[in-house]
Amino acid sequence: MEKVYLDNAATTQIREEVITRMQEALCIYGNPSSTHSFGRSAKTGIEKARKTIAKYLNAHPSEIVFTSGGTEADNMILRCAVRDLGVRTIITSRVEHHAVLHTAEELEKEFNIALWFVDLDADGNPKPAHLAELLKKDYSKKLVSLMHVNNEVGNLLDLDSVSNLCKEHKALFHSDTVQSVGHFEWDLKESTIDFLTAAAHKFHGPKGIGFAFVRRNSGLKPLIFGGAQERGFRAGTESFHNIVGLEEAFVSAYDNLEKEREYVSGLKEYFINQIKKEIPDTVFNGLSGDMDKSTYTLVNICLPFNKDKGLMLLFHLDLKGIACSKGSACQSGSAKGSHVLTEILSDNNLAKPSLRFSFSKYNTKEELDYTIGVLKEFAAS
Repeated sequence: MEKVYLDNAATTQIREEVITRMQEALCIYGNPSSTHSFGRSAKTGIEKARKTIAKYLNAHPSEIVFTSGGTEADNMILRCAVRDLGVRTIITSRVEHHAVLHTAEELEKEFNIALWFVDLDADGNPKPAHLAELLKKDYSKKLVSLMHVNNEVGNLLDLDSVSNLCKEHKALFHSDTVQSVGHFEWDLKESTIDFLTAAAHKFHGPKGIGFAFVRRNSGLKPLIFGGAQERGFRAGTESFHNIVGLEEAFVSAYDNLEKEREYVSGLKEYFINQIKKEIPDTVFNGLSGDMDKSTYTLVNICLPFNKDKGLMLLFHLDLKGIACSKGSACQSGSAKGSHVLTEILSDNNLAKPSLRFSFSKYNTKEELDYTIGVLKEFAAS
């Protein structure tokens, strides 16, 4: 049986060089907080990783805080902004990742803050005019949280436009950039963004490690207390092998970015053209079918199958060895449908099956041909 992995937005295959680096790191077993040579070896590796990441992002090393991943980083930033910075209003959208949405909802209940949602256009993009209106609505301290790349439909947010708008109205700006760090260039000295988040497993690194960018002198205080790790900002013995794995994956992603982006973009464009040809009534959800307005790493398609047939589609693909997502991987175990697609699709299209296919450097056109062939065969059955 063919085995085709097209769920790279959920997680990615680890690069061989990352595995090798992590295996080597597992032999350096000293606690990074210890002052003896064993501990110093680990501490040196962690600080080197921090400096490397900061260099590629054009940030200061002290602005990189290692976390267990994107969810922790999102939670930390939103919660600490309310607790420490006097934020009384969070402005977000209804198509954010649940790491942001559920955190904001909890903060609304716990701290009695205001939670406002910016209106979306028909494709699922936040409306700039309404965001500006919300920013001017009152004089409360505000935090805007809008993701750069939507994890389900791939829409791209104009980060510079939003961050400049926030700065104009003296609001803080956080972006969940889990789907874009490792896939897009950054210059955080030029940007006015205050906070962003990343997860290594989205760019061929290990799971359980990520980082937050927290601009210097932000005023945020620790969320996790204990030891003095991460300059006192996040207590707990550092996961040394994961941190150097993150560094290796990060460097590989950016050193090969242009070549790999061109290759993966070619795969996405090929998939779009072939699916239009073979199953012409397919609808591309959000802007995922637009090569310029969505990420080059994924498409989200609504297939012209009835509800009963659609219930068997993901199972059928799995039997054929094809891995993809119904909505996002975070949603797949839930009885509820995708909250993103619920916001942007008509009732008619919501009744049809939608699938997210996401690509990486490890995929081939032959795999895409096989996948589209299976879909076409299912459509005809």
